[in-house]
Amino acid sequence: MANNHEQKQPSNWQQAITGEWHGMPSLFEADGTHVGFNKVSRASEFKDGKTTYWMETRFDAAGPLMDRFELGVRMDFGVVDSDQDRIYTGPDFIGTGRPYGNLVDSNYFSPGWNVNLRTMNHVVPDLEMQVYSSQLFEADTLVGVFNGLYIVTQDHADNPATQQRVEDWLQRERAYGKKPFNLPVKHEGVFRGEFEVFDDRQNLVGTNQVTMRHKPINLLHSEQTIELEGVINRKWTAMRARTANHHQFHGPDLFGNGISYGRYLYGIRHVYGEAFKLWSREAVIDDSFTLVCTWQFLQSQKEKYTTCGVLRWEQGDLVLDAQYL
Repeated sequence: MANNHEQKQPSNWQQAITGEWHGMPSLFEADGTHVGFNKVSRASEFKDGKTTYWMETRFDAAGPLMDRFELGVRMDFGVVDSDQDRIYTGPDFIGTGRPYGNLVDSNYFSPGWNVNLRTMNHVVPDLEMQVYSSQLFEADTLVGVFNGLYIVTQDHADNPATQQRVEDWLQRERAYGKKPFNLPVKHEGVFRGEFEVFDDRQNLVGTNQVTMRHKPINLLHSEQTIELEGVINRKWTAMRARTANHHQFHGPDLFGNGISYGRYLYGIRHVYGEAFKLWSREAVIDDSFTLVCTWQFLQSQKEKYTTCGVLRWEQGDLVLDAQYL
């Protein structure tokens, strides 16, 4: 079996993640309560036709999740590397990852943590970062979430300047990791960007120009219109509502809900009157409301398209200014 899986060249995804990645993901309870951080260094290394993934973690958290996740040992596990399926062969993680260009959507099991993870890593070269998240399940029950931003280095072990850059990044992540997911509350405007579009066989089939027009109604409600042009040509309007970290979409075109964990919102929106829905992960990565998004479209309950990209905020008028009698 080992000989059948011997690898001659690293996959495109493997080449995209070469180097040592550094981050300080936040740890959340299932209800969205922020309980701490996890300092992580990790790398996926190709050598002599084999791929090994290693990860060093140091949790700093409160409550039972600290005991659950702080194993006190470096993780090392094998990977059968390809651009179709990355197969994780243990002992620390067992399962698979599905690459889409610079995005990988993984589903795998951790015996040590006793969780099944849906992990999404999106390398964004323009932003020089990797946008990471893991939703942690026991069967279908969510028990926690990790998420955060990573940067990559090639000379961390012996370059003081690189070490300082990493330390500065970790401190930034510690400050930003528990900030709540909020879109502009008082200004209208437009989120605009280009998403890569992959079909259900992971082939890049083109791009979408994405426009999301955002207009606050009050401090907890807004009207949004999403327009896609390119591979997918659609337009939907919905009213969004937010109560704490709970989000809802009230039509007329999209209905659904979501829950945010710090800067990340995970949601499902159903297109009214069609067997078509949108699963989304959206992350606010800076104070300018830049959104890094993964939008997966399902038709008849089956994967149709996976799209990902960056939306940048173009601020318009102040629509909720001070009021007077």
